[in-house]
Order: sequence, then C-alpha cells, then structure tokens
Amino acid sequence: MIAKITLGAGCFWCLDATMRSLEGVVSSIPGYTGGLSANPSYEEVCTGTTGHVEVVEVSFDDEIISLDTVLELFWWIHDPTQLNRQGNDVGTQYRSAIFYHSEEHKLKTETVKENLERSKVWENKIVTTIEPLVVFYPAEEYHHNYFDRNPLNQYCQFVVKPKIEKFKEVFSDRLK
Repeated sequence: MIAKITLGAGCFWCLDATMRSLEGVVSSIPGYTGGLSANPSYEEVCTGTTGHVEVVEVSFDDEIISLDTVLELFWWIHDPTQLNRQGNDVGTQYRSAIFYHSEEHKLKTETVKENLERSKVWENKIVTTIEPLVVFYPAEEYHHNYFDRNPLNQYCQFVVKPKIEKFKEVFSDRLK
C-alpha cells in the first residue's frame, strides 16, 4: 500500500535527494506546509514570515520500506535538536517537523521520538514538531530533483553533496 508522510529537515534539496534514492520510495516532492498563507512562493517562504516549512512529501510503498525506516533516515539526515535552523540555514522555514497523514502515523512518530529522547541519542532535547498535515503546496518545478539537476551549484557542492555521500555510504543496502 502507498503511504505518505511529509518531513521538514532544513533545506528540502538534501532531504529530497536522499529520500528519492531509497528503495520503496515512489515519489519525493519538495514543497511547503505549516503556515497560514495560501500558495506561497519560495521567495515568500524564504523570508521566514509565512509560517511555512520547507518540506518533502514522501510517498512510499510500505510493503517495501516501512515508516520506521523512513523515520530512521529522517532522524539521521539532520540535527533534530536545532531550533529553527539546520547548520547555516536559519529561520522557521528550516525547522525540524513531521507532518503526518494518518492517526496511525502520528502515534508511530510520537513513539519513535519518545524512544529517541529516552535513549539520549542527542545531547540536547529534540525540537522536532509532530503535526497533522493540513495542506501541502508543491514547490516550484525547478526545486524538484534539484541536486541531480544542479550538481555544480555551490550550496549543493558544499552542503548537500557531503550529506548525500555519507547517507549513501551508511544506507547503501536501502538504495534503489
């Protein structure tokens, strides 16, 4: 069965590139959610005033890849203890967030987060929010599969590429 979860973990280019490389992921769509304005543009979201988060809507075949695995990769790819930022990307649009599509996914994500906090995987408290998905706005087309289409972009070279290389090394057994 195809399931969906929408994830925010900093800039959506990195999360999109990693998620789309996983066996069982049917689609990975960068976009915006969590704010109040309708149909926000990338430029508007970048101001940090819309309340929207840069996210990736991940559709996956849960007979091939479980929600547990998707969440494991989500927690691994970013620092969920940084409030409203990831590295040099600063602002509420870069916050760590999980937007669930079902009550079952809500309970699963809450349990996983509680287990991670209890086991003290990170020294600092996890600030990732868990919220219902209300509306998802796909990002402009040029953001889709951005890393593969723009490998020489400086941000991709210095921020995205090292994360993806490490991700592919650690999770090589789960790649397409």
